[in-house]
Amino acid sequence: MANPHAGEVALWLDGRRRVLKLTLGALAELEAGLGEDSLVALAGRFEEGRFSTRDVLALIVAGLRGGGWQGTAEDLMQAEIRGGPVEAARVAAELLARAFAAPGQA
Repeated sequence: MANPHAGEVALWLDGRRRVLKLTLGALAELEAGLGEDSLVALAGRFEEGRFSTRDVLALIVAGLRGGGWQGTAEDLMQAEIRGGPVEAARVAAELLARAFAAPGQA
C-alpha cells in the first residue's frame, strides 16, 4: 500500500500495482532530465494546467525509479497504465505535491 505520509503514490502499470516516490535522487534526475532551473517551476506548470506529456512521463519515471523500478522512459512509453493519460497526469501531479508537502499535509 502506498503511504501518502511518506510521499508515495500508487499506479497500475502493465497490470501490476507499483508504488512511486520522489526521492532526493529521483528529484535530481527529474530536474536534470527536464532542464528546469527548479522544480518549483514544474510545480507551477502543474498548478496552472500548463504541463506537457513530457513532464508527466518524466515525473512518472522518476517516481517509479524512486520506488525501486529499474525501467526507462522507453519502457514506460510501451507500458499500459490503468486509467490512461488522465490517470498518469493525476499521479504525476500528486507525486509532485506530496514531494513538497510538509509532514502531515500529504
